[in-house]
Amino acid sequence: MGLSRLDVFYRRLLLTKLFIGGWGKPEDLKRIFEFRKIIGDRELCKSLVPKDYPVYITKTREDADCQIHDGFFTSPLEHFVPGILPPEAVRARFQFVVPKKWRRNRPVCIHLAGTGDHFFWRRRTLMARPMVKEAGMASLLLENPYYILRKPKDQLRSCLKNVSDLFVMGGALILESTALLHWLEREGYWPLGMTGISMGGYMASLAVTNWPKPIPLIPCLSWSTASSVFTTGVLSKAVNWRELEKQYARNSVYEEEIIKLLEYCGTDSFKVDQELAQHEDSLKHLLHLSQSDRLSRDPAVKSGVGAEPVQVLLAEQGADGAKAEDSVHSFLVSASRPGTSLDNPTRGLHGKVQPKEKKAESGKCCERSLHRESINFMKGVMDECTHMANFSVPVDTGLIIVVQAKEDAYIPRTGVLSVQDIWPDCEVRYLSGGHISAYLFKQNLFRKAVYDAFDRFCLKYPDLP
Repeated sequence: MGLSRLDVFYRRLLLTKLFIGGWGKPEDLKRIFEFRKIIGDRELCKSLVPKDYPVYITKTREDADCQIHDGFFTSPLEHFVPGILPPEAVRARFQFVVPKKWRRNRPVCIHLAGTGDHFFWRRRTLMARPMVKEAGMASLLLENPYYILRKPKDQLRSCLKNVSDLFVMGGALILESTALLHWLEREGYWPLGMTGISMGGYMASLAVTNWPKPIPLIPCLSWSTASSVFTTGVLSKAVNWRELEKQYARNSVYEEEIIKLLEYCGTDSFKVDQELAQHEDSLKHLLHLSQSDRLSRDPAVKSGVGAEPVQVLLAEQGADGAKAEDSVHSFLVSASRPGTSLDNPTRGLHGKVQPKEKKAESGKCCERSLHRESINFMKGVMDECTHMANFSVPVDTGLIIVVQAKEDAYIPRTGVLSVQDIWPDCEVRYLSGGHISAYLFKQNLFRKAVYDAFDRFCLKYPDLP
């Protein structure tokens, strides 16, 4: 399928950059990856969050057909990885929308927020209230770390400052969802399920892998890993690659220590070249820009510094570029670090005198190779913390209904494992159009998938408490 023109156009309207602070502190990344090995194994962490973990309701208001409760609790992540959350994010807040009249049982679906989904009103208006009217189903809306009142003071809107922030958010939401599921069970609600749209779908999927019982899961507009989102999707254009490349080159800990902590090295990790080129062909066509026009007009691509990943990879498709890259690969990182200059006009790779033209060409190849290594590193760390193959398989994958858009330019499916390969028996429903159009106009189909998954659970486990 092609890519949605609306997705591409919408992305071009947003000028903010992601990860302006870089990768995050190396020590934080190490702590996150070590803890990921625990929460990625359901048996290892089944007792991390006690069944009586305290959750508090602070306020209740009455509406015509529902009650809306506001509540909070301390994020369990703070107990296991102290200080990894920003202080503002330690207290987890939620809103609980409960119908005044139940139709059958007391079903509750937890909704995790997608990118940019601040406050509760969007999920409450588009999903929770209609679900009360259509199915008599309650909804619990959890506030993401780094969002609304849990947002650090130096963060601009939804733009996470560091790559590591996304992983901290994921670890926190996994444990926070477990705490809420335990609380809902104690309060007598049944059946329980989880859903989310876009990033919320990824986070809901990760949370369900941790739950020790069968549970309905409905991830909408998400897939098997978030790595493709930031390396081949249109959102990759919002990544601050200049800062990421600079930090990767200057700090040897990323390639010498952190890479060794990455466990997932499957067929879709550290293999991005062919997929990136194919994906950019579609993006380039939609943007009506030829390769030569784009390269000639964009000074970032001319220099190779700070350029968008797809632009640089287009620039290095030629055979000469590939050969040059191979010859400087081992030289790249050391030559790019402080104390080693690429600006010496007389010295080549082996200390020999070179013409300025050859030196400039070699420097550009180094810059392109650095950019390529940064993309590969991004893919590796993203797969480590978000790839579903790196986590336990949910107890019953037959209760999973994935809803995906056929022309989604935000969530590329090319070159990554299908969710059906990782979760046998799950169902995938494809909608026409792209990411943005599905979010704006297909919410009713998301709700229909929720109802179907809950009905499936009730038929299969009528006596499961």
